Amino acid sequence: MAALGVTVHGPRVWGWHGRTLSRRAGHPEHGACWLRLLSVPAEKEGGKLWEGTERAATAFPAVRKPEFYGLHDWTADEYAYRAELTAYIDEPVLSPDPVLHDELALTDGWFATIRASLAAIAATPTDRTAVRSEYIDRAVPQFTGLPAPRIDEWECAHGDFHAANLTAGGTVLDWEGWGIAPRGYDAAMIYAYAQLAPATAARIRRELAEFLDGAVGRAALLVVCAELLQSASRGDHPELTPKLRALVDEHLQAVP
Repeated sequence: MAALGVTVHGPRVWGWHGRTLSRRAGHPEHGACWLRLLSVPAEKEGGKLWEGTERAATAFPAVRKPEFYGLHDWTADEYAYRAELTAYIDEPVLSPDPVLHDELALTDGWFATIRASLAAIAATPTDRTAVRSEYIDRAVPQFTGLPAPRIDEWECAHGDFHAANLTAGGTVLDWEGWGIAPRGYDAAMIYAYAQLAPATAARIRRELAEFLDGAVGRAALLVVCAELLQSASRGDHPELTPKLRALVDEHLQAVP
């Protein structure tokens, strides 16, 4: 792509439901890069998802994430496009899919990196929103059958913290949706998505207990379960539904 000075090569990688298109690229100064293309109708240009990667570049200096090199915007045929150029991360992701299907041999060092990243993300001030209270009030009763929890503690979250966005080296990928969410939301998400790999899920719960334990952690997990059950109702990851229902039942048993 001439505007960013890169030459693309390798297979094309489509994002969730085809909303983005990415490809490996080479840059004369930066070397191996990752080029990601977003597109929306021109009247919808801007907003949280459009600006997420760019704003994350400076918001989280203590978190391992791809270095951001630049972007290029243009409009054609009533569509707005944004090309984002970041460093290519030569580390395998934990899973090709958000749902973890296989057990992982994660190290103590990996969990230490993830705990530090979660703490740094949570401590970041922001005007962005990842999860709205209005959504929680509506979705939790609808998809879990339980009353919406009262959320008294809100923190910054990555917003899409699962095995497909985490590498074996502890790098956190895909920063488009970050913002304020219930405290513990990111830890609850990786835990909920790991339920088909029970040994790894148990390890995640143990290692991330500071984010998942207590009433605050249970509330975050209930919100995540509602979100993933809603997604499953639309055909995404239906195999996870029984495990999510079990987590909801566990939440019910844990409430005095």
